[in-house]
Amino acid sequence: MRRLKLVPEETHYDFFKYRTITFGISAVAVVASIILWLTMGLNFGIDFRGGSTIRTQSEQPVDVAAYRQAISPLGLGDIVITEVFGTSDHVASIRIQSQNDQDSVSSATIDKVEKALQGVDSSIKFTSVESVGPKVSGELIQTAFLAVGASLAAILLYIWLRFEWQFALGAVIALFHDVLVTIGIFALFQIKFDLTVIAALLTIIGYSINDTVVIFDRLRENLRKYKTKPLIDVMNLSVNETLSRTLMTSGTTLIALIALLVLGGDVIRGFVFAITWGVVVGTYSSVYVAKNIVLWLGVKRDWTKKSNGGKGNQFANIDA
Repeated sequence: MRRLKLVPEETHYDFFKYRTITFGISAVAVVASIILWLTMGLNFGIDFRGGSTIRTQSEQPVDVAAYRQAISPLGLGDIVITEVFGTSDHVASIRIQSQNDQDSVSSATIDKVEKALQGVDSSIKFTSVESVGPKVSGELIQTAFLAVGASLAAILLYIWLRFEWQFALGAVIALFHDVLVTIGIFALFQIKFDLTVIAALLTIIGYSINDTVVIFDRLRENLRKYKTKPLIDVMNLSVNETLSRTLMTSGTTLIALIALLVLGGDVIRGFVFAITWGVVVGTYSSVYVAKNIVLWLGVKRDWTKKSNGGKGNQFANIDA
């Protein structure tokens, strides 16, 4: 039986031939993303803007698509409609963002929504209306970004303990690169930014660090095996040896993500787009950002071995 191969069994690509250019492009992309974030801002969804949550009940089964179609002409902006399961009645939750910088949706707007929905199902009635003000939404934004920061700090500590501080710094800078460039894309195109995108960012961080650790692990093995080979050559060898695994993992993931991006609908489009972009940029950063940082810092293979007049080897001790 023939196996599917995305790359030959042995490759000898020079991934660091243009390392100055690739690292420069990454640095420019990060700076541009920060500028876009600060100047254009993010198009926050209802999770971060505040608004009102309406709970409906009806005699007919909930039709989310029909509800959305009925409310859309009202021009209320971001609306999230979900069916509430686990109840004997037909219950739905409708979340509407704040209008005109108000703390909540006005009663007149609530009446318009009720009238529009009754055109779909005359038995619909509103059982409760709850509002979330901008203060709570602001706290939610802060908590969301703290979650991303905490995950990066935890990864920094793990890589530091598992490898060496040079590897930890390279991995975390690559993750910052992935997160900031993704945020920059959302700011540039004003794609809706909500809690699902935060979940996507955390997923990107996990995916990217997994790819980075695989290459780091092979690099550690090769540094022990090739004690005199220059660090840049050992890095190239390590990336080439893991290239098939990297492309297969990224390729199969992208196939599923692109299918969801095209066919999944508007509700999950922001989430899927963030992960799709993150898989691509995360695979890139594992080689062209994380490894460039380690190469630039220089590491030492064996602390007990002295060379160059007793100054020690310039490479790292890669003990776990």
